[in-house]
Amino acid sequence: MERSRLIWIGLFVGSAVGGYVPALWGAGMLSFSSVIGSAIGGVAGIWLGYRLGE
Repeated sequence: MERSRLIWIGLFVGSAVGGYVPALWGAGMLSFSSVIGSAIGGVAGIWLGYRLGE
């Protein structure tokens, strides 16, 4: 699979998971912790997609 496709998949999946994790302990889906979690998950997904594309 192309590296750019893996990076995009990692971005979307990481953002979704990172945004949902704070909801597990009762935070809202648009809370500050959810937005930060989404950003961290997106960066982690980009990194993972880049590493898998090597």
